[in-house]
Amino acid sequence: MSIQVQNISKSYNKIKAIDAISFDVKEGELFGLIGPDGAGKTTIFRILTTLLLANEGSATVAGFDVVKEYKFIRNSVGYMPGKFSLYQDLSVEENLKFFATIFGTTIEENYELIKDIYIQIEPFKTRRAGALSGGMKQKLALCCALIHKPKVLFLDEPTTGVDPVSRKEFWQMLKRLQQKGITILVSTPYMDEAALCDRIALIQKGSILKIDSPENINKKYDKIIYDVKAQNMHQLILDLKSYPSQYSVYAFGDYIHYIDKNATFNPTDLQNFLKKQKHEEIEIRVSNPTIEDVFMDL
Repeated sequence: MSIQVQNISKSYNKIKAIDAISFDVKEGELFGLIGPDGAGKTTIFRILTTLLLANEGSATVAGFDVVKEYKFIRNSVGYMPGKFSLYQDLSVEENLKFFATIFGTTIEENYELIKDIYIQIEPFKTRRAGALSGGMKQKLALCCALIHKPKVLFLDEPTTGVDPVSRKEFWQMLKRLQQKGITILVSTPYMDEAALCDRIALIQKGSILKIDSPENINKKYDKIIYDVKAQNMHQLILDLKSYPSQYSVYAFGDYIHYIDKNATFNPTDLQNFLKKQKHEEIEIRVSNPTIEDVFMDL
């Protein structure tokens, strides 16, 4: 295993950030920690990259213990924190050279590893990092995290605040890096990005709810979800929540996702109920479950 975590717990004063978390990541795997802000993702990353000490439990990264062998881990991993943390006053090229020098290497030595990413920002290599766009900052930070050829790459919410096109490009870059044998642990609050990982851990309030491949998580979901739509969507949510047999109601894109308690539920009954509530242009259809639906249910 490239990463092994066993019963890790961490508290800040009396607040428990993570509670007895255990999971493992295989070599060459793209593993995702999926959950909202405050779920404990960043705390896990900081423990695994030796920036924090856990209160309980143990962990190894690339075969090294996070406490006893932290110096070896720091030479074996690349870390891209959620907040852009490169030197804003240095140029693109100067930042990259600086990080290469820290790890006793050069840009030329490992250029093949970052080539596909760096060629996109190379035209701006003399521009200060602070003047780059969000997507360009993201690519530069990834290059700096890769320049010493790490065995494991940690990416903490790398696409937060980045436009959809740059997000898509970024995940394509991760897939190419994975093909080069690099183990990748990525965290994200975006449920749609979960489907791009080999396996995911759904995390909430410091506890892991479920670990499996995105496909298996969706397949094992045993409830029927209905897309519901009408003219007055705000009132529709309120009325769906008042339906006697409703199990779950929440907004989902252009629709509202509705789940009923009864296995014998008939959508026609719901439609008649909504008509009595003066709704017009009612649409009810069966929807395929997504990672977000599973997360909401858990």
